[in-house]
Amino acid sequence: DQKFNLLMGRELQRSYGQASQCIVTMPLLEGLDGVKKMSKSLGNYIGIQEAPGVMYNKLVSMPDALMWRYFELLSFRSMEEIGQFKRDVEQGANPRDIKIKLAEEIVARFHGEEAALSAHRSAGNRMKEGELPEDLPEIEVLSAEDMPIAALLNKAGLVKNAAMARDLLGSGSVRVDGEVVDRSFIYKVGAVHVCQAGKKAFARITLNLEP
Repeated sequence: DQKFNLLMGRELQRSYGQASQCIVTMPLLEGLDGVKKMSKSLGNYIGIQEAPGVMYNKLVSMPDALMWRYFELLSFRSMEEIGQFKRDVEQGANPRDIKIKLAEEIVARFHGEEAALSAHRSAGNRMKEGELPEDLPEIEVLSAEDMPIAALLNKAGLVKNAAMARDLLGSGSVRVDGEVVDRSFIYKVGAVHVCQAGKKAFARITLNLEP
């Protein structure tokens, strides 16, 4: 977008008897909206000092068609490898899996390999099998007696209401210490378990007696 100014600079230099400057320009990188140039003021940007999870989430959430432009301008991968990614998608590969490769590469460049490998957790995305999110919340629930799992999830705030808890339990989306449980599961007073409700709600919950 500065090409005109640079060219005018060459004309002015000639007018003052100076050698005209050489001009090197690069393609503009579209922002995350895929339309306007990346700009903080437009809110369609990825900041190089943003947290790994924020960078990761923005890159993985971009429109599928836009990722090829980002690969071309930002990735250090060869064009042959990028071309293979395109063919993989055309043959049925999930575009999200390809965007994850890009996200991990960009996060690693600014935050290191270790941060790149764990960025999906701090981004709040679905955990890989056996993983727990960073900074797992610790929640204490008080009760006069043992509690059904649906009531406990509701009281702990892992679900919006009891109906949501029942729906998640019915679909097999509730885990206690990594094992799927149903509505028959009873949380014992004094027990401490890691609970998961849906894809993103995790907590280590302690059920204690009311004073």
